Amino acid sequence: MSIHRLHKRAAQALRPVSFELDWLRYAEGSVLVTQGETKVMCAVSIEDDVPGFLKDKGQGWLTAEYGMLPQATHTRTKRESQSIKPSGRTQEIQRLIGRSLRAVTDLHALGSRTVRIDCDVLQADGGTRCASITGAWLALSLAMSRLCQQGELTANPLRDHVAAVSVGIVEGAPLLDLDYSEDSNCETDMNVVMTGSGGFVEIQGTAEGAAFSRQELDTLLALAQQGITQLMDAQKRVLAKQ
Repeated sequence: MSIHRLHKRAAQALRPVSFELDWLRYAEGSVLVTQGETKVMCAVSIEDDVPGFLKDKGQGWLTAEYGMLPQATHTRTKRESQSIKPSGRTQEIQRLIGRSLRAVTDLHALGSRTVRIDCDVLQADGGTRCASITGAWLALSLAMSRLCQQGELTANPLRDHVAAVSVGIVEGAPLLDLDYSEDSNCETDMNVVMTGSGGFVEIQGTAEGAAFSRQELDTLLALAQQGITQLMDAQKRVLAKQ
């Protein structure tokens, strides 16, 4: 079944993707990632300390925070700083980002440091968690390379690439990299996180209408892998220009 997508995008095509490195002056590593109309600022901060549960363990820690600016969507979102605690959605996404980055980071090689990655959504049009993961990896790569160049680390703790993309079934058709209009009307919605070596870090799949079949699952995973490979190629290209 054929489906009409914005800008005549093919079912198997990513939205236009770009990365602007060192967008922030003071962060150890920062990236503005643009994927279609979604824009996320990813920034790395490094502290020479670790949480209490890691004291004297000889390893570091990596964690993430995620937030959406009030005007990131068509209606103003209340700042979560005005709430007692972040929403369940926000907590779930920032834990996902942290897990995804830790999956490809040697925390022992990091030493007694804490890496904090802030992912702030400037504009949302679907796929913000996936764009955050892809951009956060780039910001982390910049920060770790600089620690190595400065002699603070003897080996780069990053062991592999990681990236993420959304896939789904809309009007019976499997689609790659859903925008908001597609995501809000899909029958199946899925976010996939993978490493450069082809391992899955996380698969979040939900049937919004009818249950999806094993064949549809396999189709969506293959489509996600194709898109993630392209995103990692884009990561490598932008780093090669450094």
